[in-house]
Amino acid sequence: MPLQDAMPAAFDTPVYRQPGFIPFLVARLGAVFAMQIQAIVVAWQVYDITRDPLTLGYVGLAQFLPMVVLLLPAGDVVDRFDRKRILQLSWAVQGLCSALLIALSLKSPGSATPFYAVLMLFGAARAFTGPTLQSLLPQIVPREQLGKAIALNSSIMKIGVIAGPMLGGLLYALGPTLTYSVVLSCFVLAQLTLAGVPVLYAFERQATDDTAWQRFTAGIDYIRSRPVILGVISLDLFAVLFGGIVALLPVYAHEILHVGPEGLGALRSAVAVGAFLMGLYLGVRAIKRHAGLVMFAAVAVFGLANLVFALSHWFWLSFGALLVAGAADMISVYVRLTLLQLATPDEMRGRVNAVNMLFIGASNELGEFESGVTASWFGTVPAAVIGSMGTLAIVGLWMWAFPVLRRTDRLEETQEEAVRPGSQKSAG
Repeated sequence: MPLQDAMPAAFDTPVYRQPGFIPFLVARLGAVFAMQIQAIVVAWQVYDITRDPLTLGYVGLAQFLPMVVLLLPAGDVVDRFDRKRILQLSWAVQGLCSALLIALSLKSPGSATPFYAVLMLFGAARAFTGPTLQSLLPQIVPREQLGKAIALNSSIMKIGVIAGPMLGGLLYALGPTLTYSVVLSCFVLAQLTLAGVPVLYAFERQATDDTAWQRFTAGIDYIRSRPVILGVISLDLFAVLFGGIVALLPVYAHEILHVGPEGLGALRSAVAVGAFLMGLYLGVRAIKRHAGLVMFAAVAVFGLANLVFALSHWFWLSFGALLVAGAADMISVYVRLTLLQLATPDEMRGRVNAVNMLFIGASNELGEFESGVTASWFGTVPAAVIGSMGTLAIVGLWMWAFPVLRRTDRLEETQEEAVRPGSQKSAG
C-alpha cells in the first residue's frame, strides 16, 4: 500500500508546497536547459560541418536507435530499482556526453561521425531518463494532486524549452566549447538539486515469476488492452512523425528565412512558447467536455500550422505558425499524460511510461530522420509540405479507426474506461 494512504494531511497541502516538488522541478528544469541548449548547438555544428540536410536526420537517428533497444528493459529497471538513483545515473552519463562534445569541439573535427557516436551514448542514457522522470513524480506528490502536478510540471519545463534554444543560439556565437561547458554545468546543477528531493510515496514491489521478456513487454500488453490509451499515444506518434519539422529548422534558418543561429534558436523556442501559454490556459480552464474531439481538432491545427510554416518565407509568419503548432501539441500532451498517469498502477508505471517514451522517441528522433530523408529526396519545402499533409491524413484515419476515442467526452470517464481491459464502450 502506498505510504500516501497514511498521510491524508498531505492532500490538503498545495502541490507547490509538497516537500520535494519544487526541488524536483528545479532539477528537471536544469536538465531540460542542458538538453535544449545541446540540441540546438549539435544540429548547427553538424550542419555547419556537412551542409547536408540528410546529416540532420542522422542526428535524430543516432539518438533514437539506442532508445529503441533500451527503453523496454529500462522500464523494467525503473519498476524494480530505486527510481531516484536511476535518474541520477542517467543524468551523469548525459553530463559525460557533454564533456565528450567539449573535447570534440576543441579538436575542430572535419567530420560529423564522432558526434553521432556521442549522441548514441546520449540516447542510451535518455532511454532511462524518460520513464524514470514520469514514474518518479507520483512518488513525490499525492495521487489526488497528480493532475495539478502534471500541468504545472509541463508548463514550467517549457521555460527551459523556450529559453534553452535561444540561449544555445546566442552562446554558439561565442563558440561551441563554451556552450557545451554551460550544458555540463546544467547537468551538475540537476544532480545536486535532485539529491535533496525526498521520495515520500513508496509502493510495494511485488515478487514475480515472470521471465525478463514478460516483464519487458508488460507495458505493451497493458496499453494494447486499453483502446483509448492505445489510440491516444499512437495518434501522437504518427501525427508528430509525419508533421515534425524541427530537424529542418537549420535549413530553413540558413537558406529560406536567412537568419543566423539566433533566429534558429527563436524558431525552436516558438513551439515551446505556444505550448507554455496553452499549458497555463489548461491549468486554469481544463478540458471538461468533448475531450476526444478537442484533441483531434488540436492535432489537425498542428498539421495546418506546420503547413503554413512549410510555405512561409517570412520569419515572423514562420514564428507565429510554430507558436500555434506548439499550443495545439500541448493539448495532446495534456490528454495523453493525464490518462497514462492516472490509469496506470504504480508497480507498472515504469514499463507503461517506457512504451510511451518509445512512441515519443519515435515521433521526435525518428521523425527528424524522416524529415532529413524526404528533404534530401524532394527538397526542404516539399518535404515539409508532405509531412504536414500526412498529419492531416492521420487525423482522419484515427477518427475512423478509434471511434471510442472520437466519442470520448469527459477525461474522468475516459480514465475509468481505460482501466477496464479490452473495453470498447464509448465514454460519450
